[in-house]
Formats: sequence, structure tokens, C-alpha cells
Amino acid sequence: MAVEPSSSESIKRRVGRRMKKMSNIYESAANTLGIFNSPCLTKVELRVACKGISDRDALSKPDPCVILKMQSHGQWFEVDRTEVIRTCINPVYSKLFTVDFYFEEVQRLRFEVHDISSNHNGLKEADFLGGMECTLGQIVSQRKLSKSLLKHGNTAGKSSITVIAEELSGNDDYVELAFNARKLDDKDFFSKSDPFLEIFRMNDDATQQLVHRTECIVWDWDSNGKHDFIGEFTSTFKEMRGAMEGKQVQWECINPKYKAKKKNYKNSGTVILNLCKIHKMHSFLDYIMGGCQIQFTVAIDFTASNGDPRNSCSLHYIHPYQPNEYLKALVAVGEICQDYDSDKMFPAFGFGARIPPEYTVSHDFAINFNEDNPECAGIQGVVEAYQSCLPKLQLYGPTNIAPIIQKVAKSASEETNTKEASQYFILLILTDGVITDMADTREAIVHASHLPMSVIIVGVGNADFSDMQMLDGDDGILRSPKGEPVLRDIVQFVPFRNFKHASPAALAKSVLAEVPNQVVDYYNGKGIKPKCSSEMYESSRTLAP
Repeated sequence: MAVEPSSSESIKRRVGRRMKKMSNIYESAANTLGIFNSPCLTKVELRVACKGISDRDALSKPDPCVILKMQSHGQWFEVDRTEVIRTCINPVYSKLFTVDFYFEEVQRLRFEVHDISSNHNGLKEADFLGGMECTLGQIVSQRKLSKSLLKHGNTAGKSSITVIAEELSGNDDYVELAFNARKLDDKDFFSKSDPFLEIFRMNDDATQQLVHRTECIVWDWDSNGKHDFIGEFTSTFKEMRGAMEGKQVQWECINPKYKAKKKNYKNSGTVILNLCKIHKMHSFLDYIMGGCQIQFTVAIDFTASNGDPRNSCSLHYIHPYQPNEYLKALVAVGEICQDYDSDKMFPAFGFGARIPPEYTVSHDFAINFNEDNPECAGIQGVVEAYQSCLPKLQLYGPTNIAPIIQKVAKSASEETNTKEASQYFILLILTDGVITDMADTREAIVHASHLPMSVIIVGVGNADFSDMQMLDGDDGILRSPKGEPVLRDIVQFVPFRNFKHASPAALAKSVLAEVPNQVVDYYNGKGIKPKCSSEMYESSRTLAP
């Protein structure tokens, strides 16, 4: 590692703080690598196999090829295709499909199996042997998805297709190194040197990139910024790994100028590596493919400011042909989250209404009026429960959302007892007005920031939502009334009106884009590994349908 002059930042003030908390090391590495600031895009490899493919001609076997298509703006476009396997009814393809994965989007895929004759590569209607449609989210959440191949008219034969997903990612692990040095050259006449170490990575083009600057190193720090060069050395990570088993690795610190001028020059000191430790950085898909479920909960504002649902001007008006803003936001976000919940049962609550039979005001009632089981079957079940409950409610107020945050936080808190990455909770709050329990809401969010939980708030209608931006945390750290800061930024707020002329997918993308990083931030920060070990994952990669 070559050593070059540092900036004039005050190294002396940091000398002595050698013992860092693990969380600070993790945060520093994450910030250095840009793990939480980069767009949550990763690449996924899809392995494909088929079983029981039948040819049009019962006397011969097909020459099957699988074509992958992706939907965009309602149209199917070919992405890639496998090799052709001759005369085979149970093909296992070596060709891998590589696709970009976005959690915040519904990525619709279609796998088509065609019989490709040896004399042409074109596709004919008669060559179609079956197809399967799914979302990329469904594949990655299950890791191994097997479905029947449907023929024209959606008739299912005996043939099937299996798709296995594997994340194709770079190495996001980071390394903790602990150095010391001895007998370094003194650069100050009246005092000892104040050394610090800079670590550079050698690029393929022979240029150097600064990776880290320590608190105390092989440059002599001066307050005027004119630091004195002591020496340099080069090494490889393979060599450094020698310090992983309690051994020390050391290098002579060489000053090239002294070495060229002084005949008896040996070195300008010795740098010693006492510790080399690799910290595993798990990704969002590591947790999802490891079995972590996204528990999606909906909370809907039923305060009087929405207007009488029987009136066409009401935000809750059920138009026979056009869904209202509540339904648009619910379906847009729920359609994505449902792929990551295996039982597809979603708790749905309301707040700010008087509910039967006593017609007392509630801020966390089940919209199916079953307090023992507030879950609805699928997003369509939530939609039906919402439409069904409207005539039975008396819209009232005020707009309090702390109770529903606390209710979901209670479930998330119970999840922490498992010490596993089993369930992560997403609460979608749909509201038409400025909340009236801001102090309690801030307190609830600060508490929830310590839990496996994220809160998405969509502002419906044309109210002034300026106060809601404070909950988002993008303009500063949210604090409780007592001054306690959030541990993590877990709230995303958007006004629906910003997406009135955009597709529902644009709204979902905006509010869900931060969720994968919030999941990773929570579990990695707690040192919780994905449930399934890599050994278990490797054993599941067999492609037998």
C-alpha cells in the first residue's frame, strides 16, 4: 500500500480513541462503501429446468428452448433465451438469465418453451409448447418456483417449469484492520512524530485510490497541513489474512528518497498488523431468500374531513369505474409487498371513526370488524373489507396515527425475541390530513426505529402536509418530544397528488425504494444473519422440478 500526503484534518484530536464500538465501525464501513446510499439494485441469476415436455408429434421428442420475456408498458419483450437441447423432454439448461432486481417494482416475467427445429431459429405458432407467468418478486421470495406450463387457452398439461434464483452481487463485506508501528522516524525537532496511515487500493490501470485514513499513521501530521512523509510499503490482502489467526504480520516502512541516498539505510520503522477480521455484509435478498417474510399492514383514515362517502366529492366515494385515491395507493403498494408474504393474509385497520355497535371513536379498529383476526385474504380482500365497512362507519376524528404505529410495533417487538430474520413489518398509513397527535407519533416512531419495522405514509387529497415532512427525516433527524433521536430513518412520506398524473407504479416505487436498505440496516446493525445458512442454500440449488 503506497502512502501519500493526507488532508489537513485534525488527526491529533482523534488519537487515543482506538476502541470503537462495533456499530460505529459498521456505520463507517457502510458509509465508505456507499451501501445505504446507492440505489437498491442488484442482479439476479435465474436457472431454468423443465419436466415432462411433450412434442406435437407423439413419436418424436422436442428440441426445447426457453425464452424469457419481461413486460413493459403492457407489452412483452424478449430479454434472452436458453440454448436448444435436442430431443429432450426433461431439459436442464446451462444458460443463466441475468436480470436486474428492484424491490419497489412489480417485474412481470413470462417463460415460454418453444420447440426449435434444427433448420431455423425463428418462432412459429405451432412450436409453442407452453408458458408460465410470474413476478420476479415471487421467484426471489421463494428461491425456487415450480409451476405448470400453460398452453394456449390456459390449459395445463403435465409439463412444468422450475426457476431458481440466486443473487449475483459484488463482495460487500468489509475488513477490520488493527495496526501499530515501532521505531518510526521522528520528523519533529522538539517532539515525537504524530504518525498516521493511509491505505490505498491499486487499480487495474496502476492508479491509486484512497480507501481509508487512520487516526494515527505513517505520515507525520502537522497543523499547517504540510505533513511529513515517513515511508511506505505494499502488500496484498492475501498476505494480510495471515493476521486472522492471532498472528502478527509486519512490513518495513521504506522511504524511497532515503533508500536512494543513504548507503546503510534499512528502513524508517516497522508497521505491524495485529488483527485482520472480515465482517460479512448481508444483502436484502440474502434475508428474503433466507426466508424473511414481509408482514404488510394497512391503516386507513376515516376522519370526517374525508367527506361523506355517499357524496361523489368524498375521498372515500366508491365510483363504479374509477378507484379513489385510497384504493389506488393501497393496491399500488400492496401489489408489490404481497409477493414477499407467503400466506398473503394482511391485517387492515382504520382510525378516526365511530364504529359499531357502540359507535365509540377508535384509532386502531379492524376494518373487517373482527378484532381477534383483522387479516384479509390478499390485497383484494383488503379492498373488499374497505368497501364493505364504509357504510357501517360514522366518519369522525381526530387524525391520530400513534395508536396504529404502536399496535404494529407491538408485533414487531415480539419478533425481536426470536433473534432471527423471520419477519419484517411494513405499515402503510393512508391519511387525508395533518395528524393531530404529533408528539405521540414522534415518540412511537422513535420507539419503532429500534424494531424490524418501516412506516409508509401516503397523504391523500389536497391538505397541507408540510408538517408531515418532519416525520420523514430527510430534512433532519426526527426526535421524540424528550429529544431522543431515531435509531434508523424508517418513515417515508409522499403526497398522492404528486403522482396524480403518473402511474400507480410510480407511487409505489417512490414509497418503497428505501425499504430494502431499511431491512438491511436493521438486521446487519443487530448482527442478525439470514435464517438459512449458505450450506442450506447450496443444497437447495438442485434443478430437479
